[in-house]
Amino acid sequence: MKIELAKTAGFCFGVRRAVETVYEQVKHHQGEKIYTYGPIIHNEEVIKDLRRQGVEVINSEEELEKLEEGVVIIRSHGVPKAIYDKLEEKGLDCVDATCPFVKKIHNIVAEESQKGSHIVIIGNSEHPEVEGIKGWAGDDVTVIQTAEEAQHFRPPDTARRICVVSQTTFNYNKFKELVEIITKKEYDIIVLNTICNATKERQQEARQIAERVDAMIVIGDKRSSNTQKLFEICGKACLNTYYIQTLDDFDMNQLRSVETVGITAGASTPNNIIEEVQNNVRINF
Repeated sequence: MKIELAKTAGFCFGVRRAVETVYEQVKHHQGEKIYTYGPIIHNEEVIKDLRRQGVEVINSEEELEKLEEGVVIIRSHGVPKAIYDKLEEKGLDCVDATCPFVKKIHNIVAEESQKGSHIVIIGNSEHPEVEGIKGWAGDDVTVIQTAEEAQHFRPPDTARRICVVSQTTFNYNKFKELVEIITKKEYDIIVLNTICNATKERQQEARQIAERVDAMIVIGDKRSSNTQKLFEICGKACLNTYYIQTLDDFDMNQLRSVETVGITAGASTPNNIIEEVQNNVRINF
């Protein structure tokens, strides 16, 4: 059997930076309580390992309100401005592990909001990255995820212009489709493609591999937005596409009748999990 592993599989720059930041803080603050505001990345295996080292996850502003001491690390997905304000108000040590590409979007929407622009975020309204971006955009903000939502979009009369940004892990082709719908409305509009280049490259490579193999394995946490997009893209190109979190989720018998297998992984998937899947496929076939 021929196995093709995507070169772009696994940790991206922002995820690696965030995870390394937490481990560094654990070393530097031994004996002191370490928290992350939200899971530092969307990967349960990483979260479990950090928990074993004493790192706890804060899941809400209410939980943050109860803290009196400790180090709070901002997740890679970023958080609303209100969380920074609360950390400062309480005098807690804050370490910012927000992905720099996400932080750039925060700065854009904050600046454009001050200019009177209505902010449109192309993305999933329930994703923590989008929730964080909204928290820097003031009151004039709309999240659009589907073509139907784009068709029905109407900015408030008070908006001077429309500023469109994207969730960094959004499907690039879908982003272009939604922007095209919005721009046809002939508003005064500025479109900023804030999809991370690493995301675009990962999606393109995954599609290309899926088109030439008999089966495709996509590895990543079920909550990972970018992994979900990879699965969606690969599924359209390869009928036998499988979405797993770890090797335990996969039935090797599914590959008995195939000759070529492609493997890719989301940006929050550790290399050891990818290697374990790849090695077991090679050993079994």
